[in-house]
Amino acid sequence: MLIKSISGIRGTIGGKSTENFTPIDIVKFSVAYAKWLQNIYGPTKKLKVVIGRDARISGYSVHQMVINTLVFCGIDVIDLDLSTTPTVEMMVIEHHASGGIIITASHNPMQWNALKLLNNEGEFLSDEHGKQVLEYAENIRTYTFADIQKLGNIIPNTSAIDKHIEKILSLKYIDVTAIKKAKFKIVVDAVNSTGGIAVPKLLKKLGIQEIIEIHCEPTGRFAHHPEPLPENLLDLSTAVKKHQAHLGISVDPDVDRLAMICEDGEPFGEEYSLVAVADYILQQNKGRNTVSNLSSTQALKDITLKHKGQYYAAAVGEVNVVKKMKEVNAIIGGEGNGGIIVPELHYGRDALAGIALFISYLAQSKKTVSILRDSYPYYHISKNKVEISVNIDVKEIIENIKLRYKKYPVNTEDGLKIELNEKEWVHLRQSNTEPIIRIYAESQTQTTADNIAKKMITDIKEFIKDKQNALL
Repeated sequence: MLIKSISGIRGTIGGKSTENFTPIDIVKFSVAYAKWLQNIYGPTKKLKVVIGRDARISGYSVHQMVINTLVFCGIDVIDLDLSTTPTVEMMVIEHHASGGIIITASHNPMQWNALKLLNNEGEFLSDEHGKQVLEYAENIRTYTFADIQKLGNIIPNTSAIDKHIEKILSLKYIDVTAIKKAKFKIVVDAVNSTGGIAVPKLLKKLGIQEIIEIHCEPTGRFAHHPEPLPENLLDLSTAVKKHQAHLGISVDPDVDRLAMICEDGEPFGEEYSLVAVADYILQQNKGRNTVSNLSSTQALKDITLKHKGQYYAAAVGEVNVVKKMKEVNAIIGGEGNGGIIVPELHYGRDALAGIALFISYLAQSKKTVSILRDSYPYYHISKNKVEISVNIDVKEIIENIKLRYKKYPVNTEDGLKIELNEKEWVHLRQSNTEPIIRIYAESQTQTTADNIAKKMITDIKEFIKDKQNALL
């Protein structure tokens, strides 16, 4: 499978070109990105791009392919090698680079890989710029590569993660003194990727003496499904209880999502990673704004209002959240999948920053993780999907559902979100990366959230069936 979107190219290794993530597609897309940069900056500007990768098995080969393609395009490459998505983002800014590429398929299984594209601010490309790269990739027939005197240079950088951690520690919210005093014991599950390098380094710098590492060897052979959801973190939960640890930490392969396990082995909830960190920052910045996407928990809105701030919702996708955060001058934001964005550091989801802020809050509060979790409003989200065929018009589905629920307030910025009441909502939208409609529903009980989602799935399937019958 090969999926092209404004944020890059993603697919499965092997198979036919144009249908999978193959060397031909990788080189073509790298050239398209180079051409886009050259059009942005002009033919005389010497370009510089930061490249990093997660630890998945195909990573090294894809990494070499991308680097050498850019070199032959006349672009200098700052090579971070094994790194994290937020580290690459920050190093684009640090090195005043023209852009960046992260070689990672994020939470996808190990047969997947991808190129995530960044602009000169270390942020994902805008819709307009992403479409330009896609257009170049589709229409490249010939390309003039650099001659021998103008080939790019490869500049290794082995200290990027250390520099990233140094910048996190310089945030005024990080309380190393309180953390050392708390004497935390922490278990880390890095799903055999680069979090196994970065997270223990960060914890040691924070003064954590007892760190139990599981699945931290960056082999790329993921010990479990790499998405940091409760059902995939059973080893971490068991280890927390076995070692009587204060906290369990899990990150995804490229370390931009954070999930945690309480001291009793129960999930803290990936939706609440952002909520807790936002609470900590808002306590020290009353009246400031926050942003999350339309599919994230209402708990962030509740916490923001409690601290006299204003909450704003953005379309799903990091680039959309970042845009909204800049518009409303939000002090904290992110996505309910465990993605935390701290503008004082950089505009990108950053699990390392989230870890340092959360542990600082935990140390200062002197609460257990489970007690801290119990201090927040309890919401439950049901996350579902409906597969759709290529001949189904999603816009028609959304219009039909909108008509069925016309008595409720709706938001159509990204698919359709229906506010059923003050504590319940349902959001349906077409996935950017898969042929599915995602349905998220939230309520104060899991059963009700599941039932809301099931009702929406039934409504969608009924419409599709009626549409197909009408065509017979």
